[in-house]
Amino acid sequence: MLRITSTAALLLAAFSAIPAAAQTPVDLQWGVKIPLRDGVELQATLYRPQGQREGLPCILSLTPYIAQNYHDRGMYFAANGYVFASVDVRGRGNSGGTFTPFLQEARDGHDIVEWLATQSYCNGKITMWGGSYGGYDQWATAKEKPAHLATIVPVAAVQPGLDFPMRNNVFYPYDMRWLTYVSGRATQDKLFGDNKLWTAQFRSLFEAHAPFNTLDARIGNPSPIFQEWAANPLQGPYWDRLNPTAEQYAALDFPILTITGQYDGDQPGALAFYRQHMQHGPATARERHYLIIGPWDHAGTRTPPAEYAGLKFGAASQLDMNALHKAWYDWTLKSGAKPEFLKNRVAYYVTGPDEWRYADSLEAITASERGYFLASDGGRANDVYASGRLEEGKARRSGSDRYVYDPLDVSLAADDAADQSGAELLDQAGVLRRHGKQLVYHTAPLAADTDIAGFFRLSAWLRIDQPDTDFNVDVYAIAPDGSSLFLTSDVLRARHRESLRESRLAVPGKVERYDFERFTFVARRLVRGSRLRLVIGPVNSFNLQKNYNSGGVVNAESAKDARTVTVELLHDARHPSALYVPIAAERSVMVVADKR
Repeated sequence: MLRITSTAALLLAAFSAIPAAAQTPVDLQWGVKIPLRDGVELQATLYRPQGQREGLPCILSLTPYIAQNYHDRGMYFAANGYVFASVDVRGRGNSGGTFTPFLQEARDGHDIVEWLATQSYCNGKITMWGGSYGGYDQWATAKEKPAHLATIVPVAAVQPGLDFPMRNNVFYPYDMRWLTYVSGRATQDKLFGDNKLWTAQFRSLFEAHAPFNTLDARIGNPSPIFQEWAANPLQGPYWDRLNPTAEQYAALDFPILTITGQYDGDQPGALAFYRQHMQHGPATARERHYLIIGPWDHAGTRTPPAEYAGLKFGAASQLDMNALHKAWYDWTLKSGAKPEFLKNRVAYYVTGPDEWRYADSLEAITASERGYFLASDGGRANDVYASGRLEEGKARRSGSDRYVYDPLDVSLAADDAADQSGAELLDQAGVLRRHGKQLVYHTAPLAADTDIAGFFRLSAWLRIDQPDTDFNVDVYAIAPDGSSLFLTSDVLRARHRESLRESRLAVPGKVERYDFERFTFVARRLVRGSRLRLVIGPVNSFNLQKNYNSGGVVNAESAKDARTVTVELLHDARHPSALYVPIAAERSVMVVADKR
């Protein structure tokens, strides 16, 4: 079952557990007005080293989450020789204008950078700080190429249209939770934080089989923004306008540090920005674009935790992010030494041995792919305890497996709502509950410790008897004692099997190859005796938009449109369905010890 914790993490910065600021005196100026080209004024809170006598590099944080939430960051950087400006985006907090998520940040960010550069306390060198939405607006600002923007550090950057407000063109009910959080000017933090309320709201929509595009009205917050998003379910011009073009990437010629996590819900967006810049950016800039992938969740990319959702991490994973940012800024803005942590252009954390490893590129992390071909006996693959197999070598025998999905089936909603163990990555109750309603395959126990690092792929030959349906694919590591660890997932709507930029309904009864190639990054040691578990099933969760399989407009579909679908997965020499596992490069790489 696709997990909301790993694929739709909150678009929030980590407001709690932030390291305390150094006790060096800081001058604070609240209510600084920043004029924009259209006459609107944004409000900033300014932090400066006490008694500052000369211009210093300025750090800009541009946020819809209200500027005061970054007080601790402002205090830290001002105490360490930087000017820090925490700015409310247009229409939020104390800033003027009207807030339209994502649309406004590019031009406004440009204007703020150029205004800061003219102030007496600034030496003309500007950088940015922030994660999630604050990671996105760094890319948005950069695409406008303000002359005084010298570097960016986008953390857990959401890419609109790719991983929010939808993943692979499948929307989240969470969209309305977030839009409610940023409704009005003040932060609706108590309302946003009421998990029981939102679970009940989303479950109600799910069980009532109400059209997805009625969600805003059902929860009492009619939203033109939500309606506009829902009316644009394909990647295309609507979403493209928010992100850099190939030409704009080509103009980004300054140093960049990208940071994300293996369980960061916005990892797809963060890595998409990285890959697009590596594809289109100038060679000199690509050489100075560094990437860090930790083991963290979304919030942990700002303040790395020792544990997330039941999974514990080694001490070396708990980087001091303030110190890392400062070291980066010192290098790129003050001619200091390159941060010691950055041994190579890509740093990634391997859980199990709990160590940092390095590579020249994202692709170089993976040495090879190991193919496991799907197989079963007599079509028995619908249960954890009566599963199919993942076999090395090649497809050896003819066969197929199938599951039947009725979109009116909401029988597991109560159990799903009750899952609040706090150890979601280790919980396999959902997989066990869905016996008979999914396909499950296991490898044989591994003969030796195996390090995996990179991106899984699944090539599956499928036949469906309806024009559309949604697929969810999860991969787990099963330890020798039978315990489970969620590794990665992918989701795919049949009509978008060829491209996220076009819609082509399936032909009922026709066998076609479906390539699942958007799994999230994972790096982990699988100990001897472990197995991999592959689970393929429908998207049937109150945390995701429901597809009723009719081939109509998914956002407007309801119970009257529901069609039960039979999904058949073929595995034979002609239809070699296979899972491809990324095998890590040899450990001829440097390892960083904990230096805290």
